[in-house]
Amino acid sequence: MKHNEKTIEWASMQEGKWSLYMAKTEKGLCYIGSPNQSYDEFEDSLKKYFPSLKLSENKDSLLPYINELQEFLRGNKQAFSMPLDVKGTPFQEEVWEALTRIPYGKTASYSDIAEIIQRPLAVRAAGKAIGANPVLIAIPCHRVIGKNGAMTGYRGGIEMKTFLLQLEKQNMSAASILEGS
Repeated sequence: MKHNEKTIEWASMQEGKWSLYMAKTEKGLCYIGSPNQSYDEFEDSLKKYFPSLKLSENKDSLLPYINELQEFLRGNKQAFSMPLDVKGTPFQEEVWEALTRIPYGKTASYSDIAEIIQRPLAVRAAGKAIGANPVLIAIPCHRVIGKNGAMTGYRGGIEMKTFLLQLEKQNMSAASILEGS
């Protein structure tokens, strides 16, 4: 093995109509692929983050991550406890951290994210960093919408983004009904 080569374990999962590839390092989840992408697309995307990698399929190793993601997609979980291993530029990492502060069932605009990181003029750069988020759903980039409320681009596709936002909204509505009784 090359000195700088990193072994990344991966597995695929199926939930409803979506199949997703997931990958992890020894430190945590490092990638959740786009819905229904091919293995080659998954591998090419992963190489953007880890240029020197050795892939090893290991469903057992990823099972806790798969289970947690399935629970989230079924509406039974609102937050992720699985460790993440995401690497980007300092700016990207700052944006990704800001995304984790958007509460379940809520949305924020790109300009809101730029404000959170105290760079109000960096709206486009924040949008680009959001688009580079390697772990869809776990870092909730789906909660970012246009300032006018419009659904905007999402690596997982607008259909998945809409599904996730509706799921969260329904769960929040159900929770408020239960609290009121």
